Amino acid sequence: MLATFVAVIAGYLLGSVPVAVLACRAHGFDPRETGDRNPGFWNVKERLGARAAVPVFAGDMAKGALAGLVGLLAGGAHVTALGAVAEASAVPAYAAVAAAMVGHAWPVFAGFRGGRSILTFAGGFAVLCPPAFALGLVLLVAVSRARSFAVGTRVAVFALPVLQALFAPLALVAATGALMCLIGLRFGQAAVAERRA
Repeated sequence: MLATFVAVIAGYLLGSVPVAVLACRAHGFDPRETGDRNPGFWNVKERLGARAAVPVFAGDMAKGALAGLVGLLAGGAHVTALGAVAEASAVPAYAAVAAAMVGHAWPVFAGFRGGRSILTFAGGFAVLCPPAFALGLVLLVAVSRARSFAVGTRVAVFALPVLQALFAPLALVAATGALMCLIGLRFGQAAVAERRA
C-alpha cells in the first residue's frame, strides 16, 4: 500500500507539469485559450508548427514514462522476460500511470485545466508493456505512411490493448482499457464544453 501511495503521488505531480502551457508561454499565448483549447501536442502543432511542438510531444510522453518507472520501481521492478510489468509491480505501476494521466487532465500546477492525456498514457504504456508499445509504433508508422499521422496515431493507440494481449494476462489488458477510459472521458468533456460555448 505504501509503495502504491508513493507511486500515485509521484505520478500525479509528474503529470501535473503543464508542458504545453510552459512551451507556449515563451510564444506569448496560452493553448487553453486558443484553437481547440486543449493544452497538448495537436493544438500546439496547429498554432506553432510541428517543430515547435516536438518538446510538448516529448514532455507529455516523458511524464507518463517517468510515472510508470516510479511505480515499477516502487513495486520491486518485477517484469517478464520481454519487459512487461508483472507480479507485485503491476498495481503501483498502473496506479502511477493513472495518476499521471489524472495530473495531466487536472494539473495542480495549472489551475486544474489540462489536456486529454493521450501522450501521457502512451508514455506510461511504453513502461507497462514495452513489446506491445513497439508493435504499436510499427503500426503507427505503417498507417501513417498509408493514410496520415493523425489516423496512424488513433489506430495505434486503440490497438495497444489488443497487442498487449499477446504479452500480458487479460487482467492487465483490462487495466489498460480502464486507463483509456479516462481519455474517452476527457474527449466527452471537451465535446460538452464545445457545445455549451
